[in-house]
Amino acid sequence: MASLTPQVHWAQRHRELYLRVELSDVQDPDITITDNVLHFKAHGHGAKGDNIYTFQIEFLEPVNPQLVYKVTQRQLSITVKKKETHWWERLTKQEKRPLFLAPDFDRWLDESDAELELKAKEEERINKISVKNRIPKDPFRHLKRGYLFMYNLVQFLGFSWIFVNMTVRLFILGKDSFSDTFHMSGDMMYFCQMFALMEIVNALIGLVRAPLAPVCIQIFGRNFILFVVLGNVEEMQSKAVVFFIFYIWSMVEIIRYPYYLLSSIDIEWKILTWLRYSIWMPLYPLGMLAEGVAVIQAIPIFTSTGKFSFTLNYPLNVTVPFSIVLHLYLIFFFLAPFILFRHLYKQRQRRLGPKKRKMH
Repeated sequence: MASLTPQVHWAQRHRELYLRVELSDVQDPDITITDNVLHFKAHGHGAKGDNIYTFQIEFLEPVNPQLVYKVTQRQLSITVKKKETHWWERLTKQEKRPLFLAPDFDRWLDESDAELELKAKEEERINKISVKNRIPKDPFRHLKRGYLFMYNLVQFLGFSWIFVNMTVRLFILGKDSFSDTFHMSGDMMYFCQMFALMEIVNALIGLVRAPLAPVCIQIFGRNFILFVVLGNVEEMQSKAVVFFIFYIWSMVEIIRYPYYLLSSIDIEWKILTWLRYSIWMPLYPLGMLAEGVAVIQAIPIFTSTGKFSFTLNYPLNVTVPFSIVLHLYLIFFFLAPFILFRHLYKQRQRRLGPKKRKMH
């Protein structure tokens, strides 16, 4: 096995030296710096078989004895830090350049370029410190993040229970599970939708950056369907439409709440982000269709029972059936989505739209 000297390419910055050793399939590299001399020994695979490769470099000026190296299939890269930050006129102490050394033009910077690079890095560091100092420190930051994490976790668990419970019953009972959906999942849906009122509070006090109108439209719209149309009319609770309303609501929320849960601790999953800003396109229209069907089915029931009807006192003295309110709700029901969908579409464009290219 022959002992050979490999080709070494080098480049420098103000603070570091870079050495690129051209070797294939490097094995057991032994690289040390002693008395300002770099000692290199390694087994490598050459054109004529395996060889031992060695060389020594006595640096022009002092360097740190600690070094960093990285081995790839075709080369070995070594990074050495200078003890003093300035430009060297050459790499080695001997004036005549060794034959095995050559400049690495891919990483080479002349002195003026290196100074500009150093200045740019220093300006970037100063700007980061300046921006960081301008941001006011919030003493309750961790408390707020903890609250948002727990809120989204509880909602995720609640809607997951509803979704899993309904899915299992659907596989076991088929269409027969439709009739008792409200009986089996109504209490948990009551809890989740009541707890969802905290989202309005969060937006009002600035705990989350969300426009108030779309939040109120979604939460009050759902709660009207749940507590008034379904919860107060027993005849509605056994209808199949309840299954579709609960199932679509839970499908939306088992995507939305995990996204916000991870966002509260600065974690992002790209697939979850895409689902969060895309799943509404098929599910929200389907959910609204199911809610509209529920209101239409409830109108004759409220008319026949007279439930929630009220009387306008003198001088009108007119009894107003609650079905009139439901008719008015249907009109609002088909106008409000324009506000909600516009907000959701803008959110999607902001998060998933094409990135603008920087102009140089």
